[in-house]
Amino acid sequence: MTDATKNLRFLCLITMMCSCLTNIAAQSQDQPKGTRVKSAEDSVRLSLAELKVQGALRSNYRVADSKPAVIGVPKPDLVTFQRDIEPILAKACYGCHGPRKQKGEIRIDTLDADLFGGRDVDWWLEVLAVLTNGEMPPEDDAELADSDRAKVIEWLASEVQIASTTRRATKTHSSFRRMARYEYNYALQDLLGLPFDFAEDLPPDPTSVDGFQNSSDVLHLSGVQFRAYLESSRKALRLATVVGSRPKPMYWGVSMEAASAVEWRKQDQQLKNIRKKHAADPEKLQSELARQEKRHRVRPNRAYYEDRSTGRVAHQSWGYNGASFAWKPAAEQSDPPKASGYLGVIPKGRGMIVELGNQLPEQGMLRIRVRASRAVRNDAIAPSMQLHFGWQASNDSSAVMKISEQDLVVTIGEPRFYQWDIPLSQIYPRNLVRTTSKMGALPSPSEYLKIVNGSVTGADIEIDYVEVTAPFFEHWPPASHSEVFITRRDGVSDREYARDVIAAFLPRAWRRDVTPAEVDRKLDLFVKLRPKCDSLEDAVIEVLATVLASPNFLYIVESGPLAVTPSQGAEQSTQRLSDLELASRLSMFLWCSTPDEELLRLAKLGRLHDSTVLEQQIERMLFDPKAQRMSRHFVRQWLGLELLDFLHVDRKAYPHFDAALREAMAQEPIVFFHEVLRNDHSVLEFLHSDFTMANERLAQHYGLPDVTGNHFRRVELLPAQRRGGVLTQAGLLAMNSDGLDSHPLKRGIWMLERLLNDPPPPPPPAVPEIDLADPEIAKLTLKQRIENHRDSPACMSCHAKIDPWGIAFEEYDAVGLWRTEVQGKPVDSVSYLFNRQKLDGVDGLKRFLLENRQDQFVRAMVHKLTTFALGRPLAFTDRAAIDEITAAARRQGDGLASMV
Repeated sequence: MTDATKNLRFLCLITMMCSCLTNIAAQSQDQPKGTRVKSAEDSVRLSLAELKVQGALRSNYRVADSKPAVIGVPKPDLVTFQRDIEPILAKACYGCHGPRKQKGEIRIDTLDADLFGGRDVDWWLEVLAVLTNGEMPPEDDAELADSDRAKVIEWLASEVQIASTTRRATKTHSSFRRMARYEYNYALQDLLGLPFDFAEDLPPDPTSVDGFQNSSDVLHLSGVQFRAYLESSRKALRLATVVGSRPKPMYWGVSMEAASAVEWRKQDQQLKNIRKKHAADPEKLQSELARQEKRHRVRPNRAYYEDRSTGRVAHQSWGYNGASFAWKPAAEQSDPPKASGYLGVIPKGRGMIVELGNQLPEQGMLRIRVRASRAVRNDAIAPSMQLHFGWQASNDSSAVMKISEQDLVVTIGEPRFYQWDIPLSQIYPRNLVRTTSKMGALPSPSEYLKIVNGSVTGADIEIDYVEVTAPFFEHWPPASHSEVFITRRDGVSDREYARDVIAAFLPRAWRRDVTPAEVDRKLDLFVKLRPKCDSLEDAVIEVLATVLASPNFLYIVESGPLAVTPSQGAEQSTQRLSDLELASRLSMFLWCSTPDEELLRLAKLGRLHDSTVLEQQIERMLFDPKAQRMSRHFVRQWLGLELLDFLHVDRKAYPHFDAALREAMAQEPIVFFHEVLRNDHSVLEFLHSDFTMANERLAQHYGLPDVTGNHFRRVELLPAQRRGGVLTQAGLLAMNSDGLDSHPLKRGIWMLERLLNDPPPPPPPAVPEIDLADPEIAKLTLKQRIENHRDSPACMSCHAKIDPWGIAFEEYDAVGLWRTEVQGKPVDSVSYLFNRQKLDGVDGLKRFLLENRQDQFVRAMVHKLTTFALGRPLAFTDRAAIDEITAAARRQGDGLASMV
């Protein structure tokens, strides 16, 4: 990682280099048919790892550029176009895209060749893409000699590069936008020092055309949204601060000896009834007593109590009716009892309920301590303990939800305390009748905790004591309050103290120094509000809520004057970010939040534009736990993971698909990305890798051995396991299915859009649907139905680009499992691209991408990361910069951290 971040200095030094795409000519001559490639059979002897190396060596971006620097203001090279390029296009392209025919609705002979000011830049970029990828012309149409293809590509690439640089020098770009919902939440968490969900009441953000939620294209602020932000800010401040004296906590102490007593009484009563019933028949009596006592020693498959002194066991009974299982709180905390021989035992996948009644407060911290150990008689796998919260008011009104963010691994040995601190305000939904219904009545107002063994194959968890405190405060007032309401100076008036609080809070919230006039305006608001509020704190909170609802907090704005620097090769000037704006850009990119104190301090000193300081800060930020936010939100938006959240899987077809598997599927691409990022692995690992990140539930789905526990860890893969990279991750395959079977169209479109940044054209109007009512069509395999559908002239142009990519995934079913048969027939995953390149399943797809499309994928990765980093859609004027970054990344080994 250190070496990778040192390379960032080199990346900065080459930001004005011309794109190496202009050297495609030299590379194209080494490949048959221009960029057309060898078949997969020709390269079958090479492993996928070897293909990574071979494909990288053939990269057009890795070739040194010998093109002389442009002097003065460049102009379009129309002379070369008319003399050398247009005759080639006329011969090879005009037959299908000229005056007589316009396949794909594109006509090349009328395109404006001026890429500097012309109207057809997007069409020329499409021409460049299909020529570079070898997709045009089709093999059965006009011929295009290798030298001619190289000549057209070289001219187009050069014009695109220079035109993009020139346009960028003459146009301004703006990432002016408000924070996305998740950024606002993290910003408040970091500002107030609380891990709460402060955005839960905000409306969801829209998604831009390119799949991102932090795009300036969609992040506007309406009057309704402003009111929502104001109310959310007010609520956040009230959660962070306290008014009045310290609330008196309540305490629950539940020993398993006391909890199990009711079950032992039931068993004793059963034995008493047997003695009474068979008192006249001693032989029958002994037989029935022996049978009953044997039953009392059979361990249930759910949570149960055990008396170690006698060996008796009894499953935990619980019912909501009458709230007879609720424990009453005490006003004073008692010392935990010594460990006894009475245990609560929780097998894997089961939970034990501790009912607390209806007295849990609305706010404050809920502290739960469980004295537990791991059962020694089970296998050696450490179990994971989770905490759930629930209630049941009536037969048709109940809820239960997991409230612990991370599982606690229970170790073997002497029992010890395991602890959770849960914000009560973040538990939702609460029992709606807890304040209106009496204990013991219906509907029941009681609420409970459920201690769950979340393991898939782990040992039993043994607990003997549970301690609950609510509300719990480590300090009074809490640290979050003291950060807002700073220490009051002796003898100052309320007005002066309010000014001190506002003056201390404003720069932290607005991420810059503030003027005395800005403080005065907020103080004037305090003076107006104070008579209407019950306390000074209430009035200050109202003022600070307006601070957090201000564009100075909500918007990513230019924080200071911009430095103007001359643009190389042009007479125009470009603007450089101020250090404060760079600090905000960095923190929003890498932390999805506002800059911390260190980053702001360096920005105010003007040191962030020092390349050494910048490297150090980027490395620090990437290794901070907050960098996991970037991994989570970039990956979810880049890959469109929200589709998995709403996927409905047919449980009859896939009975093993459960919530734990869906959650693991959703986590795999995120933790995989973060592993690649932290280790600066090549981004080509996303196409294929020899490892993945898995927990026990996901490994069970994949058939990977020796993976235990709910935490994700790196798992090495073998070729026979048919995994590696994002293409074969079960969650991404599942979300692009219909929940019952695979869906080649979804999978093909997803791959083109998300991984290659090459979305297919939208379908034409009046596209005929596949008629599943036709018995002949119903007999066909899914691939045959698609091919039949594609035969329609209205569908052919789109499907020719989509279908081959999607059909290659047919070896994976609707939940991402490998298969060899579909409906009793062998899986047919062979497809042919537009240029007749054969893709033989996912292995063939990976081979093709690694051998022939590395540049396209790496550039797409740069494009997606840059879009996310800047918070705006990219334009033609950004193209040269994207090529420069791509070239730098390719030269440095494609490391993800280096790319960042």
